[in-house]
Amino acid sequence: MGASLLRLHFHDCFVQGCDGSILLDATPTIDSEKTALPNNNSARGFEVIDMIKAEVDKACGGKPVVSCADILAVAARDSVVARGGSRWEVQLGRRDSTSASRTTANNDIPSPFMDLPALKSSFQKQGLNERDLVALSGGHTIGFSQCQFFRNRIFNETADNKTEANIDAEFARERRASCFAGSGDANLGSLDGSPARFDGSYFKNLVEKKGLLHSDQALFAGGSTDSVVKGYGSNNGRSFWFDFASSMVKMGNIKPLTGNRGQIRVNCRKVNA
Repeated sequence: MGASLLRLHFHDCFVQGCDGSILLDATPTIDSEKTALPNNNSARGFEVIDMIKAEVDKACGGKPVVSCADILAVAARDSVVARGGSRWEVQLGRRDSTSASRTTANNDIPSPFMDLPALKSSFQKQGLNERDLVALSGGHTIGFSQCQFFRNRIFNETADNKTEANIDAEFARERRASCFAGSGDANLGSLDGSPARFDGSYFKNLVEKKGLLHSDQALFAGGSTDSVVKGYGSNNGRSFWFDFASSMVKMGNIKPLTGNRGQIRVNCRKVNA
């Protein structure tokens, strides 16, 4: 679940800030982000967060002391560490939202079909710079993507029917063995060559034109981020590890609810009665 829990924190922070809003189920007054295009039938790990919440509350005397938003942040860090990646001190004290926004999720979570300018704009909107963009994209060194999100790339067509030339032909051929032109939307492809290990191979793949998603390869396509990608792919990924940890702390500080704002949810899936 490591990559999925990391992704939940990322998708949470890009919508209303890191406030646990992605965890809320739909109700007549909650427009759940779970059914937004980037999350629907894709985001997972909600049951794991429920289990962690139950254990944390038990350790805290049976009452809600730690927010669901903080649990997401810690779970993301621990998932990276468990897969052999960097460690960082998670700042705590976030509170949980009493609202969610499917519309904001659709608009603000970066799309796998984005080019570099759109990616930079999406991250800048959250107060994250170009280096943060590349470092945080390195989270794709673990996990998988569904065929529907990379089909256009491996069949050499982008969404607007332009040829996608920035892809290794053998890599594309291998991916077409499990992701078909007209079927297999949910079939999975690994985001890099070692999807269970947090390392620098994601960036080495980009230099070799083996990025799975269009948005991945956009980071190394003759643009301003090429040099950062090359740097992260060298020296055993040490600079990537350091920058990833720093950018995760920065992302975790996007518009947190503190003080009397928000609440500490009893159940991560619903607002307190």
